[in-house]
Amino acid sequence: MNAKDFNRNQAMRDEPLTIEDLGQQNQKRVLRLSGPLTIATLYEFQNLVRASALNGLILDFTKVPYVDSAGVGALVGAYVRHQKEGHSVTLAGVNERVRNTLKITQVDSFFMYTDSVPQLA
Repeated sequence: MNAKDFNRNQAMRDEPLTIEDLGQQNQKRVLRLSGPLTIATLYEFQNLVRASALNGLILDFTKVPYVDSAGVGALVGAYVRHQKEGHSVTLAGVNERVRNTLKITQVDSFFMYTDSVPQLA
């Protein structure tokens, strides 16, 4: 990795994560994430997932450029929480980098995938 790539990756890891709770769509809670899901940004994510009492969870990842190992752990935690209740976790708009991270860590099969968050009719 050259210095330019290192600096770009470091800047990406330092970006904030914002989470917008879009409420319920088709009996699933929808959260829109913007920014990387990392050790530095995952606490709000975990709190919102823990507070979810709906049938399922849709996470809009269209603006998530990067997930580190702590972020993968937080996603697995969301999966376990919802799986225990018989519900699913759907990841919408996942980019290739995030999807590859989930594949490498062998947790990609835990989630359902869609290109985008379904729109209300």
